[in-house]
Amino acid sequence: MTVTTAAPTDSDRSADTALEVRPVAGHIGAEISGIDLRKELADNEVTQVRDALHRYKVLFFRDQEIGHAEQIAFSRRFGNVTPSHPYDDEAPEGFPQILAVDSRKYEKRFGRKKYSYDNKWHTDVTALINPPAGTILRAHLVPEQGGDTQWTNLVAAYEGLPDSLKRLVDGLRAEHRFGGRHPQWAEDSSYAQKTRENPLVTEHPVVRVHPVTGERALFVTPGFTARIVGVSPSQSDRLLDLLFAEVTNPAYTVRFRWAPGSLAFWDNRATAHLAPTDLDHLDVTRVLYRTTLEGDVPVGPDGKESTSIAGAAFRGEK
Repeated sequence: MTVTTAAPTDSDRSADTALEVRPVAGHIGAEISGIDLRKELADNEVTQVRDALHRYKVLFFRDQEIGHAEQIAFSRRFGNVTPSHPYDDEAPEGFPQILAVDSRKYEKRFGRKKYSYDNKWHTDVTALINPPAGTILRAHLVPEQGGDTQWTNLVAAYEGLPDSLKRLVDGLRAEHRFGGRHPQWAEDSSYAQKTRENPLVTEHPVVRVHPVTGERALFVTPGFTARIVGVSPSQSDRLLDLLFAEVTNPAYTVRFRWAPGSLAFWDNRATAHLAPTDLDHLDVTRVLYRTTLEGDVPVGPDGKESTSIAGAAFRGEK
């Protein structure tokens, strides 16, 4: 059953705690206050955060002075935490679940100075058969100017399509791999070598049914989707151009200004995001730390699951 995204109210406040959920954009995003992530969350707080996540897709927390251990503990309340990344071998010592999103490492990793490997809209690691269910990103060092991240609501993007297009995309499947149609990292970079030696490729439904809400979301993004299956290359490109335009429609997005102690938590099954594109020419350092939650295998409106072409499922601790 498809559930239409509810229109956000001005403010939702729990009767049990001081936790406050304040929507920040028309289709996506809410800021959470009245919660201290240094402490273990109460069960009712976990329920409220999870419910807000499913409704608003990405949640923002301010002034949370926590470290790696507290971030991992918070993440565990919402699912199994995976290792940092299928291709990461530089996790902080003692914290294999932490991915350092560090501007100082990108030139080594990708063969060029990029704050994101290709600065494309993407849903995290959809080349996997079971992409992460959720992602938690914590700011450590951020520049005084620039460096914002944007998110888009893939449910709203699907719901904005005319019925004729919905019927078409409901039955389509697409191949996902690192870099999508046009990988932009240097061929001799360490990242390119890793993707060649251990390829991850999956065929996903173009429309994914959310396992909790039942909402339908467009599950294609420029960062990972390489082609539509079963059509010619030119037809695939035209379809993807059309769908990417919907996914990246500014009307469905929210933009977040980072500060030390800020944290974002997003539903990776219903969103895509864009790393900053305004810092490559500046001599600044930006360091954030990421944890991810083990995901399930996507299912389309026809009830068919994704199928792996290369690579195994990515599992976390139990």
